[in-house]
Amino acid sequence: MSARFIPYKPELIAIANRLRKTMTFSEVKFWNQLKNFQMMGYDFDRQRPILNYIVDFYCKELRLVIEVDGITHQFDDAIFKDLSRDETLGKYGISVLRISAMDIVKKENYALKILENWILEYEFKNGIEPIVLKRREAFNK
Repeated sequence: MSARFIPYKPELIAIANRLRKTMTFSEVKFWNQLKNFQMMGYDFDRQRPILNYIVDFYCKELRLVIEVDGITHQFDDAIFKDLSRDETLGKYGISVLRISAMDIVKKENYALKILENWILEYEFKNGIEPIVLKRREAFNK
């Protein structure tokens, strides 16, 4: 699937830059496993403005947002906001994968396996972009 442009509010760029410098421990830990095409050859961005939001991680090739949910996401108002946000992103063809911050900290391999399984299912349904295959080959050398 080719990546389409997703609009965003330009004023979010400065906020996203600040958020990159103040990522939570769980976000940093997860980012260290995503950056530099380490996750199956896919390119992930962190603290990426999309629409009216700043998402924790985004992969344009997969049209996938990953949100690292801390304890505050368990409250009713946050759950409602998350569902609304996920629905809005879905209207643009973007999937949202929510991973618990505690899973990343305490069960990192489990959290990574959740993402890996999501990607494998995506690839089974949609195929694999040639550029991703080239990155995998280069990474495995």
